[in-house]
Amino acid sequence: MVINLKQNKNFKLFKLVSAVAQQNNQSVYIVGGFVRDLLMKRQMPTDIDFVTESSGIYLAKKIAQEINPKLKVSVFKTYGTAMFKHNGLDLEFVGARKESYSEDSRKPSVETGTLEDDQKRRDFTINALAISLNKENFGELIDPFDGISDLQNKIIRTPLEPLQTYSDDPLRMMRAIRFAATLNFQIEENSLEAIKKEAERIKIVSMERIMVEFNKIMLSEKPSVGLKLMEQTGLLPLIIPELTALKGIEEVEGQTHKDNFWHTLEVVDNISKNTDNLWLRWAALLHDIGKAPTKKFDKKNGWTFHGHEFLGSKMVKNLFYRLKLPLGSDMKYVQKLVKLSSRPIALIDDGTSDSALRRLLFDSGEDLEDLFTLCKADITTKNSSKQEKFKKNFEYVAQKIKEVEEKDSIRNFQPPISGEEIMEMFNLQPSREIGILKEKVKEAILEGEITNDKEEARSFVIEEAKLLGLKIN
Repeated sequence: MVINLKQNKNFKLFKLVSAVAQQNNQSVYIVGGFVRDLLMKRQMPTDIDFVTESSGIYLAKKIAQEINPKLKVSVFKTYGTAMFKHNGLDLEFVGARKESYSEDSRKPSVETGTLEDDQKRRDFTINALAISLNKENFGELIDPFDGISDLQNKIIRTPLEPLQTYSDDPLRMMRAIRFAATLNFQIEENSLEAIKKEAERIKIVSMERIMVEFNKIMLSEKPSVGLKLMEQTGLLPLIIPELTALKGIEEVEGQTHKDNFWHTLEVVDNISKNTDNLWLRWAALLHDIGKAPTKKFDKKNGWTFHGHEFLGSKMVKNLFYRLKLPLGSDMKYVQKLVKLSSRPIALIDDGTSDSALRRLLFDSGEDLEDLFTLCKADITTKNSSKQEKFKKNFEYVAQKIKEVEEKDSIRNFQPPISGEEIMEMFNLQPSREIGILKEKVKEAILEGEITNDKEEARSFVIEEAKLLGLKIN
């Protein structure tokens, strides 16, 4: 089978690579994801991998020199690879190689090999496809494992025996699930069974590498596809046991609670229809993790999960630390949304005070819309009338909050009087009293005792200062 590369926007580059390889008596092939996506007619990736049955580093340098003598080539001698950027593309060149693995590492020992050896070491048949750029068979598809059929049938299959493939490099188990989720493919039965058997081997893979694959699953159109496969194969409890701890329905005296694990997956799918924000999707994934440790049953109230949002938000930090996820603003954003995830529901009442609405505005700040997106995604009832009722309730609360915001300007709240101004008023150095007065001003505004106005705040501070025994300067 010959692939017509003339219509491809990178055709000139391919001809150049072909010509330089021929001048230097080297073979050269396009391999991997670029070939897969080309055959699937997907949006072309911005990275292209080339294999030569000689030195990839030498070939990369020669091609870069031909394109532009000033092009910088990054060389990785240990892996026999070199890469450079050109026209918005990341071009990587590697010498064909054989690999062998030891029991306790996913880093292989490498030796020079043929194109066939190189294709054998690939993770899946759909990624083992190659297109020749050699003059004698330019454009020919080289497909020793019938990857083209697996593409057509939407199958994830390993080129070699799956148990060995996953044992050698356990990250491939995550990649199999990621491709199943992002391409909407099925993992071939023997391969799926092999992942179940080799799941424990994921422990030798760095958490950073695991999270790269996991976040790609989280950003897929329907993340539950990958999350279900991770649960089914035993990978999820090894990576995020806090999630699988939510599984199951208990019954006491005829009273049951919903399965919070499958509910969580529904919430993640729901939110994914409305946002590509990775960390908002993470907030949906973790919004109920506090329910397993707070679950209680008593005869009066049945099943309760009191304080699960607060505990869940505290669990987020340890979880992000363990998973090697960012511990800065992204983690704090997820913590905030988990902590506030039930607050809007509590405000669905005609008797809700303006102070409660102000506090939600103050606590959520610029993330209020994201919080509402999460709360709406949390509606997983299959009863359409109930669903409609919940959505109308949220719209009602949103309108009430909008009215309060227009009146009181609480969002992204900045105190109308600063600590420096209070110090100047009473001729004070930084002290405990300054903090007390600032907090009293904030509370008075949130409770509606004074408006968010500088003069009102100043008068209020003077009165409160008297109670602390302070005299105005």
